[in-house]
Amino acid sequence: MWFSDGWMITKRNLLKMKRSPDMLLFAVLQPIMFVLLFSQVYGGSIAVEGTDYTQFLMAGIFAQTVVFGSTFSGAAMAQDLKDGIIDRFRTLPMSGSAVLIGRTNADLVLNAISVLIMMGTGLLVGWRVNTSLSSSLAGVGLLLLFSYAFSWVMALLGMSVKTPEVINNASFMILFPLTFISNAFVQSSNLPTPLRIFAEWNPVSALVHAARELFGNLGSAPVPDVWPLQHAVETVLIGAALMLVVFVPLCIRKFASISSR
Repeated sequence: MWFSDGWMITKRNLLKMKRSPDMLLFAVLQPIMFVLLFSQVYGGSIAVEGTDYTQFLMAGIFAQTVVFGSTFSGAAMAQDLKDGIIDRFRTLPMSGSAVLIGRTNADLVLNAISVLIMMGTGLLVGWRVNTSLSSSLAGVGLLLLFSYAFSWVMALLGMSVKTPEVINNASFMILFPLTFISNAFVQSSNLPTPLRIFAEWNPVSALVHAARELFGNLGSAPVPDVWPLQHAVETVLIGAALMLVVFVPLCIRKFASISSR
């Protein structure tokens, strides 16, 4: 019953996405804009040690895409609460956690589509995968695993705010520092010391570095001597596991409390 309930809510959210193609359109337009802006406009002005800037950039764009894509879970939960959809689900003989499972599963599909489109865009501007098929698939899988775990963080945030309008401002206050004070767009060694330390221990930096490693885009630049970047893949796996262990129960508990109002 739990699996069936989760699949039905996932299907409901995917159908909603299909009937609102503008959602997917705007979800991929922003990262495409960042690819073109940074690679074609700023690429000639940003020097990266040991590699071409386009090769350096794409892993950062992938990470930014999946992290920003995870905000749909929070925005959708906040909107469903406002519209009374959650109250209607509560009247049905179904598992409450299935609503959260279905929401995060649908956003995982959206992120997978976005990553594939970003990879195609990257190939058009000169990005290349320099590792084996298994390593590149592992890179995609790692990005999607992190995005799925982070969706639960955003779902909790979406159930904690009063209106859907607040979730956009709240999420951007979290996501912009995480994505831009990292090694996604520039080498962390070029940042001022306080920002460099933050960037080196930033989980998004570990995700970006792991993606570069798995796609073969590291180049010859030295890796900062900090554990999260020296063991980037392990850091992402541990971080994703911790987010799931902590935020899945918190989300289910929060959902039960708001549903009982």
